[in-house]
Amino acid sequence: MDRNKRTLGEFIIENQAAFQYSSGELSKLINAIRLAAKVVNHEVNKAGLVDILGDSGDTNIQGENQQKLDVLANEKFKQTLTKREIVCGIASEEEDDFISVNSQDKNFQNKYVVLIDPLDGSSNIDVNVSVGTIFSIYRRVTPIGTPVTKEDFLQPGINQVAAGYFIYGTSTMLVYTTGHGVNGFTLNPAIGTFYLSHPNMTYPETGRIYSINEGNYIHFPQGVKDYIKYCQQEEGDRPYTSRYIGSLVSDFHRNMIKGGIYMYPKSSVASNGKLRLLYECNPMAFLAEQAGAKASDGYRRILEIQPTELHERAPFFCGSRKMVEKAEEFMARHKGA
Repeated sequence: MDRNKRTLGEFIIENQAAFQYSSGELSKLINAIRLAAKVVNHEVNKAGLVDILGDSGDTNIQGENQQKLDVLANEKFKQTLTKREIVCGIASEEEDDFISVNSQDKNFQNKYVVLIDPLDGSSNIDVNVSVGTIFSIYRRVTPIGTPVTKEDFLQPGINQVAAGYFIYGTSTMLVYTTGHGVNGFTLNPAIGTFYLSHPNMTYPETGRIYSINEGNYIHFPQGVKDYIKYCQQEEGDRPYTSRYIGSLVSDFHRNMIKGGIYMYPKSSVASNGKLRLLYECNPMAFLAEQAGAKASDGYRRILEIQPTELHERAPFFCGSRKMVEKAEEFMARHKGA
């Protein structure tokens, strides 16, 4: 590891003044999320050696089978964030409702709420494919000193103060933004420290990769079908290459580096798509825009959607700006269909 590379801790301290609210609380919160992710990373790396593979036997609020690692990751993040007493509320994709956190010595004086997808793409664990953690941070909107309410979590994505993801792959990385660009940090497992390895990450303006589960093609809206055919046509720099991992973090990360578009549209079997607006779409859209890319539901900017439910779903088109805009053109031709 290059000794000249800054550690995550050094980077946070150096950029503290750039935070809108520089009390130090946000920095401590990001450090707490980092700690929990290191624990989850350790457990992910033990998959196959201990009994943490497969279904837990339970289902989450969406009726999906929970993997054993889903449950473990969820508990690790909850424990770390509550014990450090630096948040006033937590919402998780794996929980039915939000959790109000009362710091014993602060009486609800903390300012931030965290929304988290503890283990994105967890069904891939059994086959040793990259998975991740997605997080989103908001400043509460209800009065400090009172318990949090659902209103603190149901904020449009444009209100996020920080968002990011960890990807547990051939190396473990943290990629995050506080609204001042996107930076990536790689974990040195020998000493347990994250180093700045990908400064000022940006999406290529266009690319040659489209990521979508084409097995659902028959159920897609006509605009999506037409865009897929456009991607497959031999003209100019096309045909594009189809790459779909089934882990949002992995697909997003690859496309940000190489250039591409990720799509999970609505369909005849999922009228609002599959991805959760608060836990997946909003944080990834914030990262995308900070990296010069674009994110929409096919018609509207994701970050401007006003959520009404904790587990609300939304169609998601995200990636290189020119590719998303072209997909939106096809969607507009069949709007209302």
